[in-house]
Amino acid sequence: MKEVFIPEYLAKSKETLKKVLTDMQYHVTQENGTEPPHSGEYCDEFRRGIYVDVTTGEPLFQSGDKFESGCGWPSFSKPISPDVIRILEDDSLGMQRTEVRSRSGDCHLGHVFEDGPEESGGLRYCINSASLKFIPYEDLDKERRYSNLKVLFE
Repeated sequence: MKEVFIPEYLAKSKETLKKVLTDMQYHVTQENGTEPPHSGEYCDEFRRGIYVDVTTGEPLFQSGDKFESGCGWPSFSKPISPDVIRILEDDSLGMQRTEVRSRSGDCHLGHVFEDGPEESGGLRYCINSASLKFIPYEDLDKERRYSNLKVLFE
């Protein structure tokens, strides 16, 4: 029997993304934008679940690593795996920052700073809500590709 490849987290074309994303999601993920502080839908979201790349569905962060930083954007102490993100130097806006991009979608997520909780490693992944989709823990079984991530909450 021939094995079939299922492309789970493939990047979409800019034309497709322009059609399926909101203007803000497109601006943030494709044009390296930033949503206004305290405006994103996930700033105050603290239910159990995972946060996935809005462009591909690839799991990026989990709620157990999310914390309130007061910065105005969702903050995480680490990604689900270091392999799901790319870190790049960003000297735009006349300052040195470290950009966080998604691996499979190559979309702008936000920036990482070294002022996070010491007990969690000291990093703060400051991520735009517009680059994410939240999947509540209760819904992880609804999509086969996320059910294996329930182990993150044990």
